[in-house]
Amino acid sequence: MNTKNKLYLLALALGAFSISSCESEDPVPENDGEVITDVTLMFQEIDASGNAVGSPFEFTASDAEGIEVGGVPTVETVRLTKGKTYQMSIEVYNSIENEDITEEIQEEGDEHQFYFLGSAFNSSPFLSYSYDDEGGELIGLKGIVTVQEFPGFNNAEMRVILRHDLDKNYPGADNPNFTDYAQAGGESDLDITFPVVVE
Repeated sequence: MNTKNKLYLLALALGAFSISSCESEDPVPENDGEVITDVTLMFQEIDASGNAVGSPFEFTASDAEGIEVGGVPTVETVRLTKGKTYQMSIEVYNSIENEDITEEIQEEGDEHQFYFLGSAFNSSPFLSYSYDDEGGELIGLKGIVTVQEFPGFNNAEMRVILRHDLDKNYPGADNPNFTDYAQAGGESDLDITFPVVVE
């Protein structure tokens, strides 16, 4: 075989190798978390006996591409009244698939749990939260929010985190304001911050 043929075969082999090396056989990791486009916090004022007072109101965070996927979501400011107590419920929705994620969270309550952090609950808190889910499972789809009567501040942040596949028996995991929530394992399906103003 002459030198010209050897060079041609060598070039052909190198070309084939470079093409095959560009094709990765490694699977592309998939995000198993839910796509959430809309989160609604609904508030109903309650009296000392737990009876509803006045009309409910709500605040929404949304991103058409998905709150954890898209750019900067549109987030409404939560406005509450000093000294009041509210029942807060959460609705979670995927408008891309026209799917109510709230139902799935409820059905898989043993695998999901909301945490409520940020300066509204930690550091210089003026809000307190307690779980009030039906059936006794700690999920956070329903809870009681109490606003201090004389808060040191009138604005802060409410960070709403939804964890999936966590160990609910981990010490401290039953605290809705558990800052070390990641130590209980699992992953976050949602992590969104609402501005909060009390008046």
